[in-house]
Amino acid sequence: MILFRIWCVLSFVALSVYTAPVFMADPNLFPPFFGAIQAGGWQGQFNFDFMFMLTLSGLWVGWRHRWTAGGSALALLAFLGGAGFLSVYLLVQSVRCRGDVRQILVG
Repeated sequence: MILFRIWCVLSFVALSVYTAPVFMADPNLFPPFFGAIQAGGWQGQFNFDFMFMLTLSGLWVGWRHRWTAGGSALALLAFLGGAGFLSVYLLVQSVRCRGDVRQILVG
């Protein structure tokens, strides 16, 4: 579990370091993201695939929290926040669940 927690921290830090200057240069993500999907090609295919992974992440987080109001808010954050959100969420859950993987996955 310690390696998993280290991975969560490292992925959050790496993603934050990479994302901060990109966001500062161009804070409007949606036009290029959906524009690449609309244009076709491999970048659009990757974005389309990634959007479904974000959707699965959001659905899982919402389901795990029984679609309560808080769970629905977390689901939206999972969809919009991607790996940045999920790395922190899984780190917190791994501590709260004392490393019990079944508890982490199903709540």
